[in-house]
Amino acid sequence: MELFYLMVFGAMAAVVAALELSKNSKDRINTSPAFNAFKNNYLIVYSLMMAGDWLQGPYVYYLYSTYGFGKGDIGQLFIAGFGSSMLFGTIVGSLADKQGRRRACVTYCITYILSCITKHSPEYKVLMVGRVLGGIATSLLFSAFESWLVAEHNKRGFEQQWLSLTFSKAIFLGNGLVAILSGLFGNLLVDSLSLGPVAPFDAAACFLAIGMAIILSSWTENFGDPSENKDLLTQFRGAAIAIASDEKIALLGAIQSLFEGSMYTFVFLWTPALSPNDEEIPHGFIFATFMLASMLGSSLASRLMARSSPRVESYMQIVFVISSASLLLPLVTNFLVAPSKEKGGSISFAGCLQLLGFCTFEVCVGIFWPSIMKMRSQYIPEEARSTIMNFFRIPLNIFVCVVLYNVDAFPITIMFGMCSIFVFVASILQRRLMAISDKPKMESWTAMDPEAEPLND
Repeated sequence: MELFYLMVFGAMAAVVAALELSKNSKDRINTSPAFNAFKNNYLIVYSLMMAGDWLQGPYVYYLYSTYGFGKGDIGQLFIAGFGSSMLFGTIVGSLADKQGRRRACVTYCITYILSCITKHSPEYKVLMVGRVLGGIATSLLFSAFESWLVAEHNKRGFEQQWLSLTFSKAIFLGNGLVAILSGLFGNLLVDSLSLGPVAPFDAAACFLAIGMAIILSSWTENFGDPSENKDLLTQFRGAAIAIASDEKIALLGAIQSLFEGSMYTFVFLWTPALSPNDEEIPHGFIFATFMLASMLGSSLASRLMARSSPRVESYMQIVFVISSASLLLPLVTNFLVAPSKEKGGSISFAGCLQLLGFCTFEVCVGIFWPSIMKMRSQYIPEEARSTIMNFFRIPLNIFVCVVLYNVDAFPITIMFGMCSIFVFVASILQRRLMAISDKPKMESWTAMDPEAEPLND
C-alpha cells in the first residue's frame, strides 16, 4: 500500500488519540452514576444497531452484481430503498410517536433482520422487498432511537447539557469506531474466511438480534403524543403545523436536508473522483480513513458542546463553510492540475489533494451529527419528534433519488459543485437560525391545531 494512505491514516489516528487523551476538566462534563449507567446502556445498543447497518453497506452493490444484475437493475434497487424510506418513513415515524419509541426500535431490528434474510435469494423481486424493508428500517434508525433517548433523558430528570455528551459519544463510537471495525470484520468474513458476500448480512442480523434483546430487557417505553384519539392524518397535520409555524424548525429541516443530501451524494461520488482513470485505490482503507476523520470530528464536537461558548448555532456556520470548500476541491483541481490520461496505476496528485479535502469533509460530518442532534433536541416539540424528523427526510430522499437516477447525466465535478452550493446555502440558513435562536420556543403543536383534542381535560 502506498505510503501516502498510511501517512494520512496515521496522522488522523494520532490527532484523534491526542484529542481524547488531552481532555481536561473544561472539556469534560461532570455527571452522575445513574446517568452514566443510562448512557452506557444506550451506547451499547446504538453501537450494535450501527454495526448491523455498517456491515451491510460495503457489500450491497457487490452482492447484487454477483447475482448477475447490471448497473441499471442495481440502481433501481437502490432507488427503491430511498423511495421506501421517503414514502413509509413518515408513517412509521408517526407510529413511533403514537405507539411508542421502544416498540419502534424493536420494529427496526425485526425489519432489518428480515431485509438481511432476503439477501440469500437471487430473485429480483425478493431483493426488491428487502430494499423496501431496508428503507423503512433506515427511517426508524435515524428517528426512533434519538426520539427515545431524548424523551427518556428528560423523563429521568438528567441535565440537558448531559444529552450532548451521549450524542457525541454515540457518533464517536457508532459512526466511527464501529464503522471501522465493521469494515474489517466484513473483510475477514468475505475475503479471509471466504464465506461469500452474504456472510456480512448474516453477521448484521446477529448483532441486530443481540441489540433487540437488550432493548426488550432494559428499555422502558415512552411516547410522543399520549392522547388516544389522534389518527395518523392528525399527527401529520400537527407536524406540518409545527414546521410551518416555527421558523427555527423549518430552518433546521432545510439545513439537515441540504447537508445530508450532499453527504449521501458524496458517498456515491468519492470512488470515481479518486480513480477517474481506473487507478488502483484501497477502497476499504480509504473508507476506514474517512471514518477515522469522522471520529476526529465527533471528538471536536464533544469539546465544543462541553463549553457554554461558542454555541452550536454559531460554530456550525463555520463547519458548513469549510464543508462547502472541501466539496469544491474536485472542481478546483480539475482546473489547476492537468488531468492524467494514463489508465490504471496509482492515485494521481490531484487524487491525493482531493483525498485530503474529502477527509476534511468527513471531519465536518463528524461534527455535524452530534450538533444537529443537539439542535433537534432543543427545537423540535416532544409530541411529534419522530414524525417531524421523518418529515425532514422527505426532501433528502427525493434529492438522493434524483441524483441516483441522473448520476451519469452530469460530470462528477459538476455534481460536487452542486453539493458545495447546497452546503453553502445551509451555512446561510444556519446564520439565520443563529439570529433567531433566542426567540421563545413555539407552543405545543396540539394547542395550535384547531382539530386537535386537548391532552388534559
